[in-house]
Amino acid sequence: MLAVMSDRYDAIVLISFGGPRVPDDVMPFLRNVTKGRGIPEERLAEVAEHYLHFDGASPINEQTEDLYEALVQGLANSGHPMPVYAGNRNWTPFIADAFVRAHADGHRRLLAVVTSPYACYSSCRQYLEDIERALAETRLDSVLAVDKVRQFFNHPGFIAPWVRGLEEAVVSLREEVEDLKAEQIEVLFCAHSLPVGYESSSGPKDGRGVYVAQHLEVARLVLAEMAQRGGLELPNWQLVFQSRSGPPQMPWLVPDVNDAIAEIDTSSRKAVITVPISFLSDNMEVIWDLDNEAAATSRDLGFAFRRVPTPGTAPVFISALVEMIGERQGWVEGRCSVGKFDAWFDACPPGCCTPERTGSPRIVRVRTSGEESMTGASRVSVSREAMN
Repeated sequence: MLAVMSDRYDAIVLISFGGPRVPDDVMPFLRNVTKGRGIPEERLAEVAEHYLHFDGASPINEQTEDLYEALVQGLANSGHPMPVYAGNRNWTPFIADAFVRAHADGHRRLLAVVTSPYACYSSCRQYLEDIERALAETRLDSVLAVDKVRQFFNHPGFIAPWVRGLEEAVVSLREEVEDLKAEQIEVLFCAHSLPVGYESSSGPKDGRGVYVAQHLEVARLVLAEMAQRGGLELPNWQLVFQSRSGPPQMPWLVPDVNDAIAEIDTSSRKAVITVPISFLSDNMEVIWDLDNEAAATSRDLGFAFRRVPTPGTAPVFISALVEMIGERQGWVEGRCSVGKFDAWFDACPPGCCTPERTGSPRIVRVRTSGEESMTGASRVSVSREAMN
């Protein structure tokens, strides 16, 4: 059963993406991730090399375990301890495993905390479908009720770790690059790329295309808070994309982070900072695509490079998760958010984030102007090559 309930919940389920633990897990895991998307085996084998470079183990597993422990402790510290279970979309323990364990322990009303901050099919609606499927597969759909905590891209507890990390990255760069000025730094806020149809259908029916808008808002909030706290303004920034997959003929959001780095003016910039605002943990996509590939691209062009850490188990972020659980449990009043968006829905309206699977590819462009509160340029487009 999926419905917003007025009764209190008796357990939490932490739901994450999942990842392989040993080399033999890698290809089955990747097949789970790409099921039904027509990804050729040779492409999966190419991505598998990223995991095999790290002995087949994804860092997301340890980091999800750390998040689990931090959430358990955070709930205890709040004075509202609750049982917490963990399950993944794509690898063991699966979501269904968590439901079976929770049911066996006598719980009947579960609240899911999903490790995806933004609104789109793959980071919100698909998890709701995963929950429904797991309930059906376990035949617990008539005895377990499961709801989900809202998307939290604009919770101040999610914004704060990015602000601190960006501040620390600037300090670190200035120790490496003599007399480095703010305008000599290019800040790349990195979002996970999506098929264009997924982006254009993100959000409710009366307000589509929120995925890019939410990322842009997070970038602006981070920069504004940084300027307010320490007076440091970073005028040169972009929203870029990483980690695309899917058939080459399908248009995805661009520019890719490496393409964006290649276009940076080497005469006016000395450093690049990547800020992976789509991600909660330093997973394989962050480590490979940014720490490996984007770092190499930057250094090949003569730029100093830093990557801001993800929120992970930052105390302010754990407190935010606990607070949002408290919203649903009734021991926190109000629904905290910052910026131009209201706090997101507790229950998504019908048709929210339903992906467009047909229709012609289209070019999407988003730019900020100097007239806005934060200067800089952000752009989103579909490469013409992808449309051929």
